[in-house]
Formats: sequence, structure tokens, C-alpha cells
Amino acid sequence: MGEANAMADDFTYDVARDSAGLPARVAIFADRPRMRAEIAEDLTGAGFRTVDGGEIAALLDGPITLLGDVVMVDCPVLDGSVLASLARLDMRIARSGAELIVVTSLEALDDIFAVLDQSRPQILVEPSRAERVVAVGRTLANVSGSRAREMSEEDRMALLRLSQQVDGIAQELDRISLSDAPKPQRLSDYKREFRGAGEPLPGDKGLGARSAYPPLPDPRMVRQMLAARQARARFFDGELFADPAWDMLLDLTAAHAEHKRVSVTSLCIAAGVPATTALRWVKQMVESGIFERVADRSDKRRAFIALSERSVEAMARYFAEVEIPLAQAA
Repeated sequence: MGEANAMADDFTYDVARDSAGLPARVAIFADRPRMRAEIAEDLTGAGFRTVDGGEIAALLDGPITLLGDVVMVDCPVLDGSVLASLARLDMRIARSGAELIVVTSLEALDDIFAVLDQSRPQILVEPSRAERVVAVGRTLANVSGSRAREMSEEDRMALLRLSQQVDGIAQELDRISLSDAPKPQRLSDYKREFRGAGEPLPGDKGLGARSAYPPLPDPRMVRQMLAARQARARFFDGELFADPAWDMLLDLTAAHAEHKRVSVTSLCIAAGVPATTALRWVKQMVESGIFERVADRSDKRRAFIALSERSVEAMARYFAEVEIPLAQAA
């Protein structure tokens, strides 16, 4: 417990300041006054300055001026007004260089992901109180803006590894927390609802038109690999084998070969880690060019994740050189 407190103290001391060296300011928007008060209490205790932004509707009707270095919005339930408010906020954040954190539910995740297509927000799915605080600290690392945009791909992957360490801090904080809040449902609880047959991507011609690299393997083989990897959690601690990037690559490879679209919720399920962690990986993989965000041409409220062309080629070559020869040898 002492070690966890020390980690939390060090983390707060290092990141609870903005680019000017002042205590960072976080604007909080939520339709539930009690939630705004709870978030403000936690962030103030961690050394942040907070601003009560009021209800989410204020983002639609209120002034253009942003109220903080970071804007946190709590919206577990969506309607047309909330989506319109978020769309306006998304544009304002993208133009201002501020940072956005959105707290939502798994049911609303796909709509949230689709509407926030400009500001590169950090999305938290049913987070604990500790995870909200840690998310603000992590997000403040990007307040300077220009340095984040100039990160190399190597830097981005290093940031992913650092994010895993920060996750450990959040877990330690949760262990020592006195909160008795109920635990959120796991992604696996929603698997049947979100893992549908899928739809083909518009204009997707598959790999048949390409001859520069081998075709992708039978998607049934890839699905079997995923199932085998996930089965390990029944016999060992799942954290021993957590590799969300590879699991998502396999899922998208199978979907590409099947000519199916993959929602962000579906991809989070395939990752086999908490949704917030999976979303952080998705964000970094999109920014590094490994994944692509694909808008639904027929419905602007939806967006999907797909492999980039170079990732399709890389996976095709990987299976041709490694997995398929191993399967044949067996």
C-alpha cells in the first residue's frame, strides 16, 4: 500500500501542471451534478484546478471559449442533443489544441467514436475514479501539442509501453481505494451483442486485385488462432499473455479476408483487455498508420477500424513466411 501511494504521489507531482508550469485546469461537463462534484473532488485532490462547466448542453449553446487545458465530458447515455454538443466540442478542441477526455459506457462507445473524428480524444469506458485521475495526468503530456504531433513511430510505440505502466498505477490506486462502487461489466458480457456477421466495406475488392504480395490466409484459421489465444485465460492469469495489439491485428486480418467491417467495440472485445486500454491502443495504432479509421458513407454516425494497406501486406507476408509453413509442418 505504501508503494502504491508513493507511485500515485510521484505521478501527481510530475503531471499535474500545464505547459506554463501552473497547476493544470480541467473543465468538467456532465448532466449529473453529483458526477461533476465527484470528478472535481478527485481531480482537486490530485492537484488539478477544476472548472464546473455545467450540463453537456452548455457545449452546444455556450460560449466558444474553452474553459480548460483539458475538457472532461461524462456522457454514459446519448441522444441527439448530446451528440450535437459533442460534435461541436470536437471541432473546438481540434482547433484550439486543448485535450479532450470522454467518459462513456460500452453501449454508447460506437456512437461516441464516430462523432469524435477530429480531436483525437481519450475515451474511457466505465472507468474507476482512479482511472479518471490517471487519464487526466496522461492527457496533460500532450497539452504542448506540437511535440506530440512530431512524435516518430518509435516514440509512439514507446508511449504505448509507458501507458501500460500508468495502467499499473491506476490498478494500485484502485486496490487501496475505499470506494465501494460496483464494478463495470466486462467486455465479454457484451460479446454476443456486438460480434455480428458484419457488412462488407464499400468498394472493397479484397486482395484478389493485388499480386505484389501473397493473399491473406483462410480467415477461419486466423479465428482459430484468436480463439486459442483467448482460451489461455481459462487456465492462467490473462495478464500473463496480454498482447492487445497482436490480437487486434489478427481480428482485423480475418475481417479483411472476410470483407467485413469491424466496429471499435468489436475490436475492443477482440483485444481481450479493458475497453479503455484497448481504445488507447487503437488510437496509437491509428496515429502510427497501422490501423485506419473508416467512415460509413451511408451513415455518418458510424465509423469502423480497418488495417492500413501496408498492414494488410505485412500480415499477408507474415502468414506466408511464418504461420502457414508452421501449420503445414505440423
